[in-house]
Amino acid sequence: MSAVPRSRPARLALWSAGGLLAVGAIGGSYVAGLRLWNGTPYPPADPDRIAVRLKAQAQRVYDEAALPRTPEAPSRVGTSACDYRGLRSIAHIDQGRRDVRRFELSWRVTDVPEATARSAEERTRRRLERQGWKLTLQDVSDHGFWFEQPVSGDTIDVDWYRSTGTYAVTAYAPCGKVPDGFDEYAWAGAGWSPE
Repeated sequence: MSAVPRSRPARLALWSAGGLLAVGAIGGSYVAGLRLWNGTPYPPADPDRIAVRLKAQAQRVYDEAALPRTPEAPSRVGTSACDYRGLRSIAHIDQGRRDVRRFELSWRVTDVPEATARSAEERTRRRLERQGWKLTLQDVSDHGFWFEQPVSGDTIDVDWYRSTGTYAVTAYAPCGKVPDGFDEYAWAGAGWSPE
């Protein structure tokens, strides 16, 4: 049997289709390789919107606590480093990314009696459960807990330390890619004090 000769346009179409498949395979491999190297990209973060959200959460927990006094020191929304993802993280062990930050706001009051602390924790716990937050950690040693909001990934950490009577609360927002030029130390929207 002999092969049927093909016309020039048919041969050209086959070559073109083969070339497109090869380019697509190379491009797909490149994209997959980048994804494997860099890992899942961090979502963009708007520091001002995150600060508003964390301040509202801190205020809500402070109001629920109904403690006999205010926090000792003014608080501010701070940031901490986030790790590299993917295989790239192996090349950057113990190095955080400068363009990706985790946000947090903490406050604490000392000399809080145990009964007051227990009541405050219970009010916060009940509210978070009603609002659909999920318990992620129950600290049995110092009587605290962590709840996570499933949609935003925000977490609230509430602790009471018997040795000092310190009632401590921290609200966290997950890691996100901050805008170019973001400067935590010159950030006007970071300050918070309870109302």
